[in-house]
Amino acid sequence: MKSLLTLSFILLVQLVRAQSAEEKAVIAAEKNRFEAQISKNYAVLDQVLGNDLVYTHSNGNTDSKESYIQSIRDGKSKYDAINVEEQKVRVYGNTAIINGICMIKAMSNGETINTHLKYTDVYVRKGKQWQMVAWQSIRLAN
Repeated sequence: MKSLLTLSFILLVQLVRAQSAEEKAVIAAEKNRFEAQISKNYAVLDQVLGNDLVYTHSNGNTDSKESYIQSIRDGKSKYDAINVEEQKVRVYGNTAIINGICMIKAMSNGETINTHLKYTDVYVRKGKQWQMVAWQSIRLAN
């Protein structure tokens, strides 16, 4: 009986460590995405954004992966800074949900944006790569 309890405890510890490692991997993918948006690193954006991405902006406009990356290429969307203030990750197998709050400093269609966003995004693990497949945000009162 004692060995069964010990084995159960070891398995539980390993499960908690695996979840923690997955959460860290998702947070790293999110950080890389934010940095790529600022630096206009299209190779990273292409890698971290899923081909079936649905990106819903805080103003209600929606982009696909292609249209979102193109808006950055064209200068319609220019990110100067993205500062994460809160972030919670939940992993369910090959899917992860992030709920967070961030401060965005950007230009959108020539308009300066300095706003707090509350967001939810969804990542899916494809092989060893986490890719964002959905983003939705709302503006918070400053």
